[in-house]
Amino acid sequence: MKQPMGSQGIDRVLLIVLDGVGCGELPDAGAYGDPGSDTLGHVSSRHPALKLPNLARWGLGHLTKMPTVPALPLDQCVASFGRCRELSNGKDTTSGHWEMAGVVVEKAFATFPNGFSKEIVARWMRENDLPGVLGNKTASGTEIIRELGVEHMKTGKPILYTSADSVWQIAAHEEAFGLERLYAISKSARKICDELRISRVIARPFAGKTAADFKRTPRRKDLSQTPPKKTMMEHAIDAGHKTTGIGKIWNIFNGRGIQESLETEDNADGMRVILKTLETHPRGLLFANLIDFDMNYGHRRDIPGFAKALEDFDAFIPKLEAELTERDLVILTADHGNDPSYRGTDHTREHVPFIAYRKGAKAARLGDRSTFADIGQTVAHALTGKVDCLNVGTSALTAIHA
Repeated sequence: MKQPMGSQGIDRVLLIVLDGVGCGELPDAGAYGDPGSDTLGHVSSRHPALKLPNLARWGLGHLTKMPTVPALPLDQCVASFGRCRELSNGKDTTSGHWEMAGVVVEKAFATFPNGFSKEIVARWMRENDLPGVLGNKTASGTEIIRELGVEHMKTGKPILYTSADSVWQIAAHEEAFGLERLYAISKSARKICDELRISRVIARPFAGKTAADFKRTPRRKDLSQTPPKKTMMEHAIDAGHKTTGIGKIWNIFNGRGIQESLETEDNADGMRVILKTLETHPRGLLFANLIDFDMNYGHRRDIPGFAKALEDFDAFIPKLEAELTERDLVILTADHGNDPSYRGTDHTREHVPFIAYRKGAKAARLGDRSTFADIGQTVAHALTGKVDCLNVGTSALTAIHA
């Protein structure tokens, strides 16, 4: 059987998205209400116990000012490093992931800061035979289930809410309402959201008996729009490679370009699945999302929790290095910022890391890149041998390999 052709002797690419781990405000951050945001810089400055020795070796300290993470001399770094700027109009999960895969979102997805219209909600209720809805406002997911969870269980009315992002979120109790029913009404909402240009429908199941012990469960499900253009994943498939999504990747792309999906519960599970998948997938693209930075700590403005998640990932780096060969390329990045020191509870418009590790390669400075799509162009170049598969972005593979 003919093996797929890559570039520079690379057989496998592992792309890990550290969800929400930004590294300094973008020049247009003010237009998004985020001047001065800096996720990594502020976690470091406000949590002085933070130590990330392995990520420092991978060049993390060069991306923004981090008092507790040194910018090591280039000859002491083992990975190439730089930052990427977002071209897309937005600062959310979908726009970030799509752009890094080669699809720039030029027209922002629709947002609903005052909730959804009565007519739209009434239509959704009719289509799903719902007795009503609770909420229908902008809210924190953990706070709204504490506020309305008991009433939801009594009435059978799902909790509907949104945020500054383009999302239609539905919270429902796994037992009282039913997990499959939650998924079904979320699928129905996806059709409405396609008409409204809403990026994602998110089913948010929770458990517990009282407001004091309600907790969201890991059986969340995201239903996204489908990217309108060909992605880096499809170029990899065209070249004969298998593409595997780990975590919520399949959901973000509505399956486009993802041949296999491995769901995960949290960062720890995601890292476990990454190591296991490396054992069984010697070639192709492994595209992973580690969600805890964003979901559990960024949105909740939990600086110590965010720092602990970074330290846990740092401790994972040597385990990852042990499973790699010279024919592997690992890229670390993010989809947006989520500065836990910032006002509000939403994402922040920031640069994202572009850290590329290949065993035995010399470190290089990749600089500030003009688009997240440089990542996708690099991935496609590595797996197809073609330097310009996408219609946007510039490959950094030559610099990484040098």
